[in-house]
Amino acid sequence: MIYSFEPIFDENSKALILGSMASVKSLEEGFYYMHPRNRFWKTIGEVAGSEVPGSIEGKKAWLKANNIALMDIIYSCERNGSLDSDIKKVVPNDITKVLKTANIKGIFCNGKKSFEIAKKTYPDLQFICLPSTSPANAGGWNKDEWMKVRECLTD
Repeated sequence: MIYSFEPIFDENSKALILGSMASVKSLEEGFYYMHPRNRFWKTIGEVAGSEVPGSIEGKKAWLKANNIALMDIIYSCERNGSLDSDIKKVVPNDITKVLKTANIKGIFCNGKKSFEIAKKTYPDLQFICLPSTSPANAGGWNKDEWMKVRECLTD
């Protein structure tokens, strides 16, 4: 079994971004989206209009300063490697703790697996599926879709 990281958020968070489950590299590094070819940090920096720091503590502070909440929709699962298609025995994460604390205006899923699990777990909530930032999603990548997050941040 592998386990997700603690969510990053505070009462000022406006956009909640849900990944599926951290990659092998991210699990080794101890934080979200740490594979060097994953486009998440570059993309979210462009969405927010500011450069994301390199350190983990810097990233945490940057997310909060930009009103972005980040967590995985999967609390625990079994998986060999990093591919979402290999995920088994999913235990969903409780996103209600973020929703009760923060002023979330939009919930965004980083890829189809996150979206699929989120919709199944929370059928009464509205989710927006964005193209995965994973390096495995080279063909389906469209950064412009990620600009939907900006609308929540500028309200």
